[in-house]
Amino acid sequence: MTTIDNPYNPYDQFDQWYRYDTDHGYNSSGLLMRLAETSSQFTDNENAYEIERAIDKIVANDPLNIYKKLKLTLEDEDTIKESA
Repeated sequence: MTTIDNPYNPYDQFDQWYRYDTDHGYNSSGLLMRLAETSSQFTDNENAYEIERAIDKIVANDPLNIYKKLKLTLEDEDTIKESA
């Protein structure tokens, strides 16, 4: 998840992405962690599902239309594709 105005890729440029996000008052990571019902008792897949569910909820209920969901497609061991 990112905002439409953030020029940085959170997968490749996390530090710059995070700085831009917090400097502009979005705190997307904090919002995501407040809504994602994750647990150390869950499996990695269950936690990933919860995070995706929370992202979908944020994007669907975004009155300003500033959030967008990013998806990674793993094609093989050497190729990663990003889509918005």
